[in-house]
Amino acid sequence: MAHRVFILLVFLGLFLAACRPQVEQETYIVALVADGRERRFQLAEPFTVEEFLRQTDVNIEVGETDRLTPPRFTQLTDGMRITIVRVTEETTCEQEDIPYQQETILNEGLQPGEQRILQVGKNGTQEVCYRITYEDGIAGTRIRTGQPTIIEAPTNEILIIGLETTVEPVPVTGTLAYINNNNAWVIQGNSINKRPLTTTGNLDGLVLDLSANGQHLIYTADPVNEDEFINELWLIETSGNLPAVKLVPTDVLYAEWLPEAENTISYSTGEVQNIFPFWDALNNVLTIQIDLATGESLNVRQIVDESLGGLSGWWGTIYKWSPNGTQLAWVRADSAGIVGEDGEFVPLVEYPLFRTSQNWSWRANLSWSWDGALLLTTGHGDPLGSEPPEASPVFDIVAASIESNFEAKVAESAGMWAGAQFSPRLSRPDAQYEYGYIAYLRAREPYNSINGEYDLVVADRDGSNARVIFPPTGQPGIQSQITGLTAHDFAWSPDARQIAVIYQGNVWIVDVETQVAHQMTFDGQSKFPIWSP
Repeated sequence: MAHRVFILLVFLGLFLAACRPQVEQETYIVALVADGRERRFQLAEPFTVEEFLRQTDVNIEVGETDRLTPPRFTQLTDGMRITIVRVTEETTCEQEDIPYQQETILNEGLQPGEQRILQVGKNGTQEVCYRITYEDGIAGTRIRTGQPTIIEAPTNEILIIGLETTVEPVPVTGTLAYINNNNAWVIQGNSINKRPLTTTGNLDGLVLDLSANGQHLIYTADPVNEDEFINELWLIETSGNLPAVKLVPTDVLYAEWLPEAENTISYSTGEVQNIFPFWDALNNVLTIQIDLATGESLNVRQIVDESLGGLSGWWGTIYKWSPNGTQLAWVRADSAGIVGEDGEFVPLVEYPLFRTSQNWSWRANLSWSWDGALLLTTGHGDPLGSEPPEASPVFDIVAASIESNFEAKVAESAGMWAGAQFSPRLSRPDAQYEYGYIAYLRAREPYNSINGEYDLVVADRDGSNARVIFPPTGQPGIQSQITGLTAHDFAWSPDARQIAVIYQGNVWIVDVETQVAHQMTFDGQSKFPIWSP
């Protein structure tokens, strides 16, 4: 009986199982958008995006730069949309214009308001590279990469503009000459008699010197063929009645009229170099007599032979003749002295070389006392502390005797560009002896004088009773600039009553006694004042 009951129960269980309704399996619909088309997939089980993309029937790759949405770890749900954006990059380089700029230069040589184009402007060219991003083949952002490569630099347009100036009438003894906008100018008799001697605009600033009577001016100018010559030496009458004439010497680094000699010029030369300063000095001295009307040369004499010129001699030796033309003084990078009768360089002042970090070499100025007994120059002083001698920031004004072989500091720590000068001789009816002064620039920051500001100082010949005469208190100082082998920032008048000084690019005349100053030029383009009877 029990056996029958068991069989019946088993049969009943099988029957009931056969009659139960079957459960349907769940599916997912997912859209995939990639490569310009959309496909739909029906999935029987849940996947992550990563697993889905690996399926055989999907068969699609996602590159490292492609953008996948949603991320790979996302669990798929019904109706989800998967997007693959193909992202590529490329670098392209293009040439672009560099616009030129316009520069304006004030010029007293033009009528007020007159304008001339000194240099025509021209755009430059540069190569610029960009990284371009493409999304599904469509260009997107452009990002500049690296620095542009200059193929051709732009040439700026230079416009010169005349300006109106009003000069106060100031008596001017003798002839005052200077360079303005690379032309030679003179003032004679009175400040209102200001006029240009040249209009070529090519004076290079290496040489500018007046004859003893102030009637002739020599200057150096850029040559026609700059590859063959450093410059050319020219002569012009200060009356302005005759055109300039070119003299025979070329490649001239120094030149001056030889005192007490008729129509004779002393000069030194160099050789053309392809790098700044574009010369290599020969450190020689020659004299030449010239025909003032034609420039024809006569009686060329070699006074000093060519040489290396000592330390940093490539920059050049500065020379200066005594007032009577019998002795020749010199300045090099580490010493100053006179040329002996046998041509030997006899040092009177010695000091450490000042080593610059740039491609120029410091040279001091030279000045003779009116009686030819003393030389005035600037010496490179001893170190302040532990710095090497060639780096010392100290520059002292030194006077040296020609006969008694002594030297003395006239002013300590005056500055690199002090440029001390003896005044012409002075005399008064009540004075027993002739007398005079010295003038120099004194650095406002004595140990930062290379690019610092200066005051114009007048003192007795021994440096005592020093007083600032320009600029006025509270005004910016004088900033020196190299013209030629050294700086030429001021000049004494022949009667020692006035000093012409370059201040903010303009010529000023300062009365030594009253300290009253008058501005002579106004365009900020002046330099290299010289003064002769």
